[in-house]
Amino acid sequence: MKTMGEFDLIARYFKRPERHAQRVALGIGDDCALLAPTPGTQLAISSDMLVEGRHFLSTVSPVRLGHKALAVNLSDLAACGAKPVAFTLALALPSVDEAWLAGFAQGLFALADAQGCELIGGDTTRGPLNICITVLGEVPVVNGKGQALLRSGARPGDDVYVSGAHTAHGTEGVGDARLALEAFRGNISLPQAHFERLRLRMEAPTPRVALGQALRGIASAAIDVSDGLLGDLGHVLKASGAGATLHGHAASAHLHESFTNATNSIAANAQPERITGLFSPKYLLQMALAGGDDYELAFTAPASLRSAVQAAAAQAGCTATCIGQIDAEPGLRLLDAQGQLLKPDFTSFDHFA
Repeated sequence: MKTMGEFDLIARYFKRPERHAQRVALGIGDDCALLAPTPGTQLAISSDMLVEGRHFLSTVSPVRLGHKALAVNLSDLAACGAKPVAFTLALALPSVDEAWLAGFAQGLFALADAQGCELIGGDTTRGPLNICITVLGEVPVVNGKGQALLRSGARPGDDVYVSGAHTAHGTEGVGDARLALEAFRGNISLPQAHFERLRLRMEAPTPRVALGQALRGIASAAIDVSDGLLGDLGHVLKASGAGATLHGHAASAHLHESFTNATNSIAANAQPERITGLFSPKYLLQMALAGGDDYELAFTAPASLRSAVQAAAAQAGCTATCIGQIDAEPGLRLLDAQGQLLKPDFTSFDHFA
């Protein structure tokens, strides 16, 4: 049986007829792709790399991995308020596993088609499993001014929000993915239904693309939450030259709601020492503020636009929870439910820390 080569692999699993010819003049098959940007727009570009063992577990299904590989990039476009246009895929594979490739392509293209985002090129090679996607989007220019959401626009008096969603399976928000990872690591025990819901959030996050576009002209600054809410919001504060006061209980409220009765459903064979403090306010606060891998949007908006923020969230089919305010005083202050200052002993994720 003939071994599948690099170009056969690309042709079978990743080359498709162009679906958006008005924007993609030339896709896969040449040395470069050719795009025709929409008049009156700016191009938004972002890249993300996913490495096995660092960004995903070896147990993840290829369908979900294909979804996540694109979703984390689309989340960057969402934070910019951009409309997805196209993406490239650089893929290193230890070997040609056709079942894995079929599943990966299925998950990848299902999300790409849902977002109207065309695969236009990339590269494949042999090596440890590594996925790198560069995504391209468009944001409108109005009266000579780009409408992209930036990290640098937060101003004192603005409200601070984080996105989430109400679904048939429960409330989604920051901290979900980290709780799933803690269960995978054996640090906590979760009821099966809770675990499967959180596992889906970790393995197949929902990029808030519609929300990002709906917030154009409303949000003053935005960022996607990938390394943890505290750390990512810190990037906004630094870029904006501002500080913030956060209400920790507001950021973690959805976790408290979701796990109110969880301790009564923990597996019977769990050791008592493994559930000491499990789902305590401090533990859930850490998951929500420093867990990472959420791909929700953290953003700011003037207090006068609160109704517009909620209308944008409703239009996008998700939620926007106000968790604090932007201050003129530098630094980030975290308050508990009683308004007392907290000094957290946890930080967000850093690849090189």
